[in-house]
Amino acid sequence: MVDVLVPLEQEGTEAVVSSWLRRIGDLVQENDPLLELETDKVSVEVPAPTSGRVAEILIEAGQKAVPGSVLARIEAADAAPAHDTAASDAAEDTPAVQPARRDMSSWHSPAVRKALAETGVDPQALQGSGRDGRLTRADVDAAAARLQDEPPAAPVPVPAAGPQLAGRSVAHDAMRLAIARNMLKSVTEAPQVTAVFEADFSAIMAHRNRHKAAFAADGIPLSYTAYIVLAAARAMRSVPQVNSRRHPDRLEIFDQVNIGIGTALGDKGLVVPVIRDVQDLSLRGVAARLQDVTQRARDNRLTPADMRDGTFTISNHGVSGSLLAAPIIINQPQSAILGVGKLEKRVVVREVGGIDTIQIRPMAYVSLTIDHRVLDGHQTNGWLTAFVAALEGWQD
Repeated sequence: MVDVLVPLEQEGTEAVVSSWLRRIGDLVQENDPLLELETDKVSVEVPAPTSGRVAEILIEAGQKAVPGSVLARIEAADAAPAHDTAASDAAEDTPAVQPARRDMSSWHSPAVRKALAETGVDPQALQGSGRDGRLTRADVDAAAARLQDEPPAAPVPVPAAGPQLAGRSVAHDAMRLAIARNMLKSVTEAPQVTAVFEADFSAIMAHRNRHKAAFAADGIPLSYTAYIVLAAARAMRSVPQVNSRRHPDRLEIFDQVNIGIGTALGDKGLVVPVIRDVQDLSLRGVAARLQDVTQRARDNRLTPADMRDGTFTISNHGVSGSLLAAPIIINQPQSAILGVGKLEKRVVVREVGGIDTIQIRPMAYVSLTIDHRVLDGHQTNGWLTAFVAALEGWQD
């Protein structure tokens, strides 16, 4: 027997078996998809490690899957039982019976399931053109096109009823459930405190205006987030305790600054791809990596390795319009998370030549939420001071 194992690269997350694509007794080829695992960050297919027959399924759909645990066992092709000649001869004398049609719903890929949900096509009415009779996206699209060509059915009259609250039920998907568990665990275990500063982005805006065309010529968009990421890494030099993870008996402080970028996927939830070794990167290097990970996140092409080993997290919630927020430390056991609000022009007072003046500046609220078991107000405010200074004093 060959064990099918949960991948070890599941840093900081709980994996759940989303669905099985094969059943006990099914024949598989090496690298055929067996099942789907889903965490709060990514959905991945687990392939067959060898060719053979599925002998056992040990973790059913909907159950948690710990990294390294055995999901199933496959009887390798070269270990299949010898052919029983007597049974074969008897079978030849038995009239053939047409097998019942198999329920293929557990075989559907994520793309096919999404297409079925969007179009309302009945999968039982379709003949799959894929391998082993599996439905493909093309099968569903073709069936949906045929349905559109059919005349609509006459509406069925509905008897009048008294006033009632209209609504519909939408089941939580595995990613949303995993996010909920992590959020609840974070706020239950860690006493979290948020400090808020205000940052003047005048220097950043001027620098970006001078250099964004040159970056764009190389195919690299220069966003404000790139400056925020690099300024956060520079602030770690002043207060390295912020770049840490809490353990029951110690605080683990890192020289390597690996920053996770909270990336919203609309109604699908949130993922946090990690930019590694930010302390060694230039602004151009940060901008290039930021473009890569955010694009792959939106294209659903991230792997578990893309979200491992984070030491600090940034939530740039201002891109969706919010002025101020206190993000929760979702990636426990990290010690802190930075929130950056919407950049907007505000009236501020600045001293010029000993005289107070009223000016209009591009300002944003920045917040640092900390695990109070690890950090106090002294380190929190010290880090925010260094972070704001890095933004406001930005130079070429």
